[in-house]
Amino acid sequence: MKVTYYGQSCVEFDIDGTKVLLDPFISYNPLAKDIKVADIKPDYIFLSHAHQDHVADMYSIQQQSGATVATIVETAAWVRKQGVPDDKVIEYNLGGTLDLPFGKVKMVFAAHSNSTVDGEYAGFPVGYVFFLKGKTVYFAGDTALTMEMKLLERHNIDWALLPIGGHYTMDVDDAIIAAEFVNCKNVMGIHYDSFPPIKINHEEAVKKFNEADVYLALPKIGESIDI
Repeated sequence: MKVTYYGQSCVEFDIDGTKVLLDPFISYNPLAKDIKVADIKPDYIFLSHAHQDHVADMYSIQQQSGATVATIVETAAWVRKQGVPDDKVIEYNLGGTLDLPFGKVKMVFAAHSNSTVDGEYAGFPVGYVFFLKGKTVYFAGDTALTMEMKLLERHNIDWALLPIGGHYTMDVDDAIIAAEFVNCKNVMGIHYDSFPPIKINHEEAVKKFNEADVYLALPKIGESIDI
């Protein structure tokens, strides 16, 4: 499986040709200025929550691709208000699992806040565990370190996509503990560098993960890696 990093927490999985985009925030991110949003045409879009730096390009990408948008109930209501047709929205909630053509996706707990760009309540923030063909991938979304992560250890996670920027989410040190909690040795960093408060020292981050015997991938924006 291939994952492409588009900056902030926006990634796209390519699962045997099915494309799944998470938390689309590209056109408003100066670091992603070389990415052509018009070229991104996923089959599915998953949203961890409704903050602008996770949903800014949701509607335009959905309109050009016809993607189905999946998220928690209250954020799904906001998605519909943007003009996404009902038959292209999947709402579900914490603990629920979708059985989709490319695999199963379980919605799991995240410790953060959640509101729409116009200040409306948008439900709980969430993460996702993707059960794919031969791989299990945890996308944590925006979250602090939580003991609930220990519940995910049983899923034998191959890769964890964890926020590492601090300030609004957990930082590098807490992400290392999160990797231990979910018992995963392969981590891809998300939610870092986009704004001054979440800039990180890349070399130091990699060193700390190495010392904990965990591999940290920090792909460049637009770069794809195999996971």
